[in-house]
This record gives sequence, C-alpha cells and structure tokens, in this order.
Amino acid sequence: MYNEKVMEIFKNPQNVGEVENYNAIGTVGNATCGDIMQITLRIENDVIKDAKFKTFGCAAAITSSSVATSMIIGKTVDEALKVTNKDVITELEGLPPQKIHCSVLAEEAIRAAIENYRATSGESAEATVSRECECACKKQDK
Repeated sequence: MYNEKVMEIFKNPQNVGEVENYNAIGTVGNATCGDIMQITLRIENDVIKDAKFKTFGCAAAITSSSVATSMIIGKTVDEALKVTNKDVITELEGLPPQKIHCSVLAEEAIRAAIENYRATSGESAEATVSRECECACKKQDK
C-alpha cells in the first residue's frame, strides 16, 4: 500500500513533539476519519526556526506531518504558506488515493499555525487555532 520512502519516514519520523517556547500552534483534524494533526512553530523575524508535530493517525498522516514540518523549517512565513499538499505528496514520492487527505491535513495545519502566529503578533485579526479539516473525508461524512 505504501512506498518505501513513506515506510522509512514512518519508521523514523523527524520533528516529533512540541517546539519548546513555540509562538504558533495549529490543530486540524476530523474525528470521523481518525486523523488529528497539531503543528507548533517557533518563528523569529518571520522565519520558521523550528517546527514539530503531534499526530494521531495512520502512517500517511504521520509521514505527511514529518515531511511538512521538515519542508517549512528555514522558510519565511509567506514561503511556508505556499507549501501545498501536492508538495508533500511529491516529497513522499506518492500516497495511495485514499490517503491524500493526510497531506491536506498537513497543509491545513501549517496554515492554522501561521494564522495563529499572525493573530498573536498583530498581523491579522482572524486566526483559527483549531478547526476541522476540509479534506474529502469530511465531505464523505454527510
């Protein structure tokens, strides 16, 4: 079901846990599909200095979290907002079609954390720290 790269990252995920003294947090998920993802960031001068995740979910959710956090460390906030679920899938060398929603969660968690950062640093009045995912699994619930 999963390719070798996904399995290797699943066995040895990077950036697991919570950033010490984080100044941005985003949590997304859907209890129905069972995947919940939280990303914490340490942002300094608009650059992501550290990123970590806590994910409750399948191998695809864990590997998507690991890859996404690795992809954004060292990027500016604006650059990190450009990371899409397709970028995560490419980095993972593919995901099964029924697991694409896991990469969407990673993109949404990054966005939620950055919205939280901007709200707490006065850049935006609208922040969503925690929200349900907008992936296909939510649409299937109806």
